[in-house]
Amino acid sequence: MSNMTPETDVCKQKPVIVYYDILQYGPDAKNLLYDNFEVISLADPAEDTQEALSCADVLLAPLGYFLGPEKIDLCPRLKVIGSNTTGHPHIEVDYAAQKGISVVTLKDHQDFLNTITPTAELTWGLVIALTRNIVPAFSSVLDGKWARWPFGGKSMLSRMSLGVAGLGRLGGKVASYGQCFGMIVRYFDPFVNEFDALSGVVRTQSLEELVGQSDVVTVHIPHEPETENLFSDSVFAGFKKGSYFINTSRGELVDEPALVSALENGRLAGAAVDVLDGEFVPGFENRVKEHPLVQYAARHSNLIITPHIGGSTHDAWSLTQKYTVEKIIEALAEGVWQQ
Repeated sequence: MSNMTPETDVCKQKPVIVYYDILQYGPDAKNLLYDNFEVISLADPAEDTQEALSCADVLLAPLGYFLGPEKIDLCPRLKVIGSNTTGHPHIEVDYAAQKGISVVTLKDHQDFLNTITPTAELTWGLVIALTRNIVPAFSSVLDGKWARWPFGGKSMLSRMSLGVAGLGRLGGKVASYGQCFGMIVRYFDPFVNEFDALSGVVRTQSLEELVGQSDVVTVHIPHEPETENLFSDSVFAGFKKGSYFINTSRGELVDEPALVSALENGRLAGAAVDVLDGEFVPGFENRVKEHPLVQYAARHSNLIITPHIGGSTHDAWSLTQKYTVEKIIEALAEGVWQQ
């Protein structure tokens, strides 16, 4: 496949898209890109050039790189911004709308997203791994020990209650998994009333009420400015003594020092997170050992951390990348792309 560079003549018959290698699109999505666009391929948005931005009809927007008014104003031809994410805190969507630029994400495509299940599946895997002490039990076997007694779970899941913070697409799936395991399931979501909720799932009136009544609390809330540090020190203080906390949503929703305190003082028996605050800041992988949750987990066995693998199945990657490109193509067609 041919590949444009910013120095290439951009007056082509197809719209120009700026793609970043950091997105790691698979073969199917890349084929779709090259079939429908002239592609400028850069390592990441830090490598943007004036020439690349000035000829871009479409910009892809990786997490960790804010796409705001300053950059948008450098793109006089820009018609569509695309991101294969379910949220858009990294895009100034209101400013884009003012400029007549379409923003394509997965956020409002619920019918499609209902077919993408790996994050809910990982969430349940973390529930079981945490409550049944699977990670420390495995480590003990590697150390040459064969004893079940140190790793007994606190209780059968069927004797525990599940609290779901955010009863959207993923929260609803996890709630249904909890019902299959015989758990009492409660939820808090100000946007979902008891008539729209899954049958048999009990609505609570506040986050504080939810965490105070649940043995396991799992988070499925989008990252927006108003949800940052939602799980604060005061909220953790209201958890049931010896309960469990699961977060496969976004690290920014959690006051992480408060989470460490709750683990240290025994308010939480354990936690499992697939996300960390700051993970999308460039260079995070070089600083991961310095992160307070990683440092805590290195010394304790009641915190599981995975590197944001919730959506990480090859079929889910391929489907969401291709779907995003297809919706970008549709957005351009609706805008009647002109050279």
